[in-house]
Amino acid sequence: MAEDHPIKSLMQTAMESIKEMVDVNTIIGDPVETPHGVVIIPVSRVSCGFAAGGGEYQQEQGNGGKDAQLPFGGGSGAGVSVQPMGFLVVNNDEVRLLPVDSNVMVDRLIDMAPKVLNQIQSMMGGKQKSELDDQEHSLQGGV
Repeated sequence: MAEDHPIKSLMQTAMESIKEMVDVNTIIGDPVETPHGVVIIPVSRVSCGFAAGGGEYQQEQGNGGKDAQLPFGGGSGAGVSVQPMGFLVVNNDEVRLLPVDSNVMVDRLIDMAPKVLNQIQSMMGGKQKSELDDQEHSLQGGV
């Protein structure tokens, strides 16, 4: 049975190192509960890079026959980048994402848009109802 190539062990070592560095708790952090019952969960972006390479070099003449193993030179490397993205805030029945770096005013407006629309609809619904009541009352008074 043929021996494993040295590059295989280089790649296995690098991949095992990446597995040790990055796990699910790196991306979605441990939740923290405040005294008011609000749960805050950190969220991060993780980027990984990996490279491995090597080569076999020809031996000088006279150092061995055709079956001699060629010398191997190689290396591998890996890198991990972790960037905080924001926080998930869980409060009662509401979950919000608070980004770390963005235009906070725009995000706040987007978060408030559904509430504002609901208020406008309820105001318009109340106004339309009062107008219908006035029309109905004038019709009954005119008869």
